[in-house]
Amino acid sequence: MGAAPQISPDQRVADFRNTFSRAEQEVGRIIVGHQEIIRKLLTALFCGGHILIEGVPGLGKTLMCKAGADSLGLSFKRIQFTPDLMPSDIIGTQVLTESDGHREFQFKRGPIFAHVVLGDEINRATPKTQSAVLEAMEERQVTVFGVTYRLDPPYMVLATQNPIELEGTYPLPEAQMDRFLFKVVMGPPKPEELREILARTTGTRVHQTAAIFEPGTAPAQIESLKALVREVMVAEPLERYIIAIIGACTPGGPGASPEVTQYLRFGPSPRGAQAIILSAKVNALLAGRVSVSYEDIDDAVVPCLRHRLLRNFQAEAENVSTESILEHIQKRLKRPRA
Repeated sequence: MGAAPQISPDQRVADFRNTFSRAEQEVGRIIVGHQEIIRKLLTALFCGGHILIEGVPGLGKTLMCKAGADSLGLSFKRIQFTPDLMPSDIIGTQVLTESDGHREFQFKRGPIFAHVVLGDEINRATPKTQSAVLEAMEERQVTVFGVTYRLDPPYMVLATQNPIELEGTYPLPEAQMDRFLFKVVMGPPKPEELREILARTTGTRVHQTAAIFEPGTAPAQIESLKALVREVMVAEPLERYIIAIIGACTPGGPGASPEVTQYLRFGPSPRGAQAIILSAKVNALLAGRVSVSYEDIDDAVVPCLRHRLLRNFQAEAENVSTESILEHIQKRLKRPRA
């Protein structure tokens, strides 16, 4: 048998762009507007990361996540986080079964075992239950009674938060927030978008997505595209630019302005820099390039870092947002020259 034909780099980039575009179009059959959030959702998947979506009820957050999974032919599970939700309700538990007169414990898998897992209103669960998702997000595995179970790739956790009705909620700790590649904020639809939403949801026509991959081939093909993202080059000046951004976001760090020191308690961890690089690599591929540009990096800064900056009391009292701080840093920071 002859060797498999080699695919040129240009063809691989074209395949990536085509797959991404088709997935965006399929999700767009269900979701009206929010193109930038749809793009960030798919970007997080191809980066191998997770995403936190914040928005008031009724905007279509759950529907968007399910449509994204369906468009790629991936399994999807939704978990409604509530104060009485237990870790075993998410991960699974050992169940006593009987077969041929023999009793034994068998592991019954929970909803965490899916390619795409949606944690709806994650801040309504107790910290103990929230932490049950940590190992799955970071290690792609769960451990029950000392036995480790691997999660099938690709694996992605999407979590939603409701910014209103915060009484009785449990804000995510910084350690768990840091594990999300992006935090995106979902706003209300524009008037023309609302009109289209009403036309789609109150009529007789049913809108559905179609999987863009052949049945059973999606995981392998997505893993191949994720590997391509890792191959995109980042020149040394751009690496220094990302390092400068992280330093400028850290109180007392190199390049930090007086405003940063005044309003922030802590800056981003190295995960923030990793998130910027990976998402910038996806941006480069979508532009048809195999090397990252400054524009690719600038586009990734806010969604990658807005949830990694810890404001102090003064910033909260003066209503200074992390987005405004990041905007200030980007305007102030000079791009290094090659």
